Amino acid sequence: MWHPELQSSQLPIYERLVVAMARDIQTGQLAPGTKLPPQRDLAFRLGVSVGSVTRAYAEAERRGLLSAHVGRGSFVRGTLPTVPDVPTIEHAVALGRDRSGPIDLRCNTPPPVPLMVDLNAALVALMAREALDPAVHYIQGAGLPHVRAAGAQWLTRQYGLDFDAGDLIQCNGGQHGIALVFSSFCSAGDTILCEASTFYGARMAANHLGLKLRGLPMDGEGLLPEAVDRAAAETGSRLLFTLPTLHNPTTRTMSEQRRQEIAAVARARDLLILEDDAYYAYSERPRQIVSYAPERTLYLASLSKGICPGFRLAFLALPPNLPRERLMQGIRALGYCPPSLGALVFSQWVADGRIDTISQAVQAEATVRWDLARSVLGDLVAPAGARRSAHAWLPMSALEAERVTARLLRAGVEVTPPDASLVSPQADTGLRLCLGAPEDREILARAVAVIAEVVKGHGGADRDGII
Repeated sequence: MWHPELQSSQLPIYERLVVAMARDIQTGQLAPGTKLPPQRDLAFRLGVSVGSVTRAYAEAERRGLLSAHVGRGSFVRGTLPTVPDVPTIEHAVALGRDRSGPIDLRCNTPPPVPLMVDLNAALVALMAREALDPAVHYIQGAGLPHVRAAGAQWLTRQYGLDFDAGDLIQCNGGQHGIALVFSSFCSAGDTILCEASTFYGARMAANHLGLKLRGLPMDGEGLLPEAVDRAAAETGSRLLFTLPTLHNPTTRTMSEQRRQEIAAVARARDLLILEDDAYYAYSERPRQIVSYAPERTLYLASLSKGICPGFRLAFLALPPNLPRERLMQGIRALGYCPPSLGALVFSQWVADGRIDTISQAVQAEATVRWDLARSVLGDLVAPAGARRSAHAWLPMSALEAERVTARLLRAGVEVTPPDASLVSPQADTGLRLCLGAPEDREILARAVAVIAEVVKGHGGADRDGII
């Protein structure tokens, strides 16, 4: 009977069990075809929960380490797949052809972790409590009270923020929250201040609503306070949209002093702030801007980037005295009511603590992927404002970014178009790589190896002028 050695680590138990399994397969201790112990037996011998073992087996199967057969058990598949260190362009093209399509690094999602066991457990618990009924009905107003209460608990535990549940609006994802604020506090033709490069979804929302974005210059910490002050005076804008933590796309993070300075400018110019903190979970937990300007900051936290994008769930925290009539009208106009099934599952995960375990698993996987990308790409990657990030930023000229994007596509890797986030000619240019998009680490390793080869110029850059 296999008895794995679980090494001391900050990783969740299930992840440590998967690591032990991979190690033992690599060393030959687990030969191909070996039947693994029943989950309950292994849990008893290791002194861990059955749920942890179940989750480990599910993750190991997803990674191709084992195969499960109903009624027979779980069996070791074979040796671990190998990943070339730095393939040539020709080999990269072949890799792309061998797959169903190019490796897609465009969609900025959390790295995938097994969620089906947790989803099933939540649904069982909700059914046992007869708490699923709201999932088939319209939900009026700002969302289900107990979901907003769960959101307040989650924001306290994960973000260190103390919001009253009554000040939260349950949104259909972060994009809905952005559109809701833009449409509620701006009129067609108004100007919204933002970073010189910004979240593509904000650009889409502003364009759709007939609003102008004024992109402001940044330094290594992000948005410059003096630029905000000057632009507010010039445009008469009433709203600042900012991503202060692991900015998308540049991964820059504002220091606490910078956040205080931005808050002071907003107060002096009577600006509302929409603080989009989509990537806060990956950060070193700096104090948010809302901590320094709570009376004028609308704080947006979404599950899409740190837990699960498919739930389409975000929470918009409002200043207590902010007028809400336009927001309530906007909720009905832009979506009528929030979807509730994913929100009910979320509330169950908060209640039983699974949300914390899932978040830890996402962060552990994000750390591995970030380290993998940095180990291959080295100094090509801009230093992030945290020890890990869901996306990496490769600074380069606009022309070089366009050329590299085209070469990568021919080599079987698809990245975010270089101009997708640009708002101002002052914006820093480069390429964003979404590290959570590939379904497993092997695919990501192949992609970053190809990127390193292409960006370093092997296979074409020195021949651009030849005819």
